[in-house]
Amino acid sequence: LKRLEALVHPLVRAARGDFLARARAAAEPLAVLDIPLLYEAGCEKECDEVLVVSAPPSVQRERVLSRPNMRAMAPEEAAAKFEAILANQLPDAEKRKRAHCVIDTGAPMESTRAAVAAFAEQRRPLGAQRRRRRRLAA
Repeated sequence: LKRLEALVHPLVRAARGDFLARARAAAEPLAVLDIPLLYEAGCEKECDEVLVVSAPPSVQRERVLSRPNMRAMAPEEAAAKFEAILANQLPDAEKRKRAHCVIDTGAPMESTRAAVAAFAEQRRPLGAQRRRRRRLAA
C-alpha cells in the first residue's frame, strides 16, 4: 500500500495544484477540494477555510459496512476493517473542532445539499475579496 501511495500521491498533489491554478486563472471566487484525509496529510494549510461533512458514528458505521466490498466480507472481518479505517483517521470530534464549518450528513440528503449550497453561496463574495487582496499584494 505504501508503494502505491508513493506513486499516486504525487500525481494527486500535482492535479490539485493544476486545478487550483486553473481556478485562479479563471478568477473563480471559490474552489472546492475533496480531500478525505485532509488533516492527516496536512493539506488544511492550503485552504482558506475547511468544511467538514460528518455523520453520527452509527450512520458512518452503517454506510461503510453497506459498501459492496465490505458486504462481501464476513461480518467480523468487515467490522475489523472499519475499525482499522477509523484508526488511520483523526477522530471526528477533532475534525469538527478544527473546521471552520461542519455539516451534519446524518440528515436527509436534501438538507445536506441545502447546507452545502448555503455554505458555498456565503463564501463566494469572500473568495472574490481574497482574490482581489492577493492581486493587490502581488
